[in-house]
Amino acid sequence: MPPRTRLPAGHQLLSQILFAQGFGERRVCDGLVLKGLVRVQGEVVDDPDAVFPEDRLELVVDGLPWVTHVKALVMLNKPAGYECSLKPGAWPGVHNLLPVPLRRRGLQPVGRLDQDTTGLLLLTDDGPLLHKLTSPKHHVPKVYEVSCKHPVTQAMCDKLLKGVVLDDDPEPVAAHAAERVWPEGLPSGAEADAETLHLRLTLLQGKYHQVKRMVAAIGNRVEGLHRSQIGRLDLPADLAPGQWRWVEDAAVVLP
Repeated sequence: MPPRTRLPAGHQLLSQILFAQGFGERRVCDGLVLKGLVRVQGEVVDDPDAVFPEDRLELVVDGLPWVTHVKALVMLNKPAGYECSLKPGAWPGVHNLLPVPLRRRGLQPVGRLDQDTTGLLLLTDDGPLLHKLTSPKHHVPKVYEVSCKHPVTQAMCDKLLKGVVLDDDPEPVAAHAAERVWPEGLPSGAEADAETLHLRLTLLQGKYHQVKRMVAAIGNRVEGLHRSQIGRLDLPADLAPGQWRWVEDAAVVLP
């Protein structure tokens, strides 16, 4: 048997690219190509051994438009009623909101949001990146929009900034930033005399139920919780609940 030709760096056989992207077992990917169900850069390719760049390759696979990513990092606008666990229990898992190829790749949530918490959630199959984003050493800021049961006072914000003691940790836990948020349309200068139930909280840690427990420690209660930002990545206004999108540059979520 003649030796296999060495492929150029960053290139791979088309069927192997499909396999790595999560389109099925190798024989399934072979079949997709042989049946003429794969377009590459707009052209039908029916040779499973055709060689192409692995990353950022524009495909249409059995009618599904796809751009390849050797390492996947996606953002999801998580709606309420979904668990972030890989083995969900009482609620469906967030993976149900992703297309089948990404589910097959085993993307892991970067941290967790409770089932009743909404907003920005990252998922990736890049192990080193997952570690950087979840390790407390890297201090990736996360911004939460908090709706509270009782009015939020400046004294409450000051306590959060100074640090509060949670029931499972004797060391105080402090917010990186804490500010009251007033409704849009409030007349300029009216904040001093107005009450608000809304708090914007920025954390660098990722403890279990941390926002809810910190707010409880200052004598209030979380009624609604939404994550709006991770690092420098804001949740896009046009990304509806339940929708996902590629994050093309991981640097935006790193400190």
